[in-house]
Amino acid sequence: MSTATRLRGGGVLRGKAEAGLETFGAIIALGVQATVFAVVDIVRGRFPWREFLEQAWFMTRVAFVPTILVAIPFGVIVAVQVGAVAEQIGAVSFTGAVNGIGVLRQGAPLVTSLLMAGAVGSAMCAALGSATVREEVDAMRVMGLNPAQRLVAPRIVAAVLVGALLNVVVAVAAMVTGYMLNVGTGKVSTGAYLGSFTSFSQPADLLLAEGKAMLFGFLATVIACHKGLRANGGPKGVADAVNECVVLSVIVLAIVNVAVTQAYVVLVPQRMA
Repeated sequence: MSTATRLRGGGVLRGKAEAGLETFGAIIALGVQATVFAVVDIVRGRFPWREFLEQAWFMTRVAFVPTILVAIPFGVIVAVQVGAVAEQIGAVSFTGAVNGIGVLRQGAPLVTSLLMAGAVGSAMCAALGSATVREEVDAMRVMGLNPAQRLVAPRIVAAVLVGALLNVVVAVAAMVTGYMLNVGTGKVSTGAYLGSFTSFSQPADLLLAEGKAMLFGFLATVIACHKGLRANGGPKGVADAVNECVVLSVIVLAIVNVAVTQAYVVLVPQRMA
């Protein structure tokens, strides 16, 4: 490989790294700015509650049915796999703990994050991207309106609330499905199933799940709004922004999930049977 080729390759990698850092910084700045606007406007009584309600209803309408359709098969898969392993090692009585805690701590927040990134985030990015390429966002700036305050802040508050509610829907649907498959087939009694779950679970598990879902909703919304407000180049630019939004959201949410889970395991004492 020639020196010129190596230099070109190094320049391309350096350019991509700089672009990635710039995107990362812009997303953080947008998230902080919109959060400050939301808190200040709520305290001062100037928060656009109508826009918040419209966005919350939009997110619920977009994500609720897919949430149910994903949560039930997810519960079936977890119940079948856990039940098979439990039978092999003679620990059928602990299937309730494994199913319930696994779904509550990891499964429900992850499914919620994927739905927030894939369904809600893509729709939000497409809507903001379309407004951006039609120069509607520029018109707002000309009129002295800050898009982070008028567009991003109510979406963030709505996504945090909807994310927490969707997480409850996923957790309940998946755990009920697991209960029906394990108890309904006679593999374990109702008392043993519920007893193992209550023995190992703790209120902090629910707080972890809700905290994850709210954080994932926040991150997915900020990324979607950033990509939508940066869209350019007409319809193709909007499509590219949506694609980048979904890919980046999934990567970021997976990394954050690992970090939050590890912090929880280290900082919160686990209940012993």
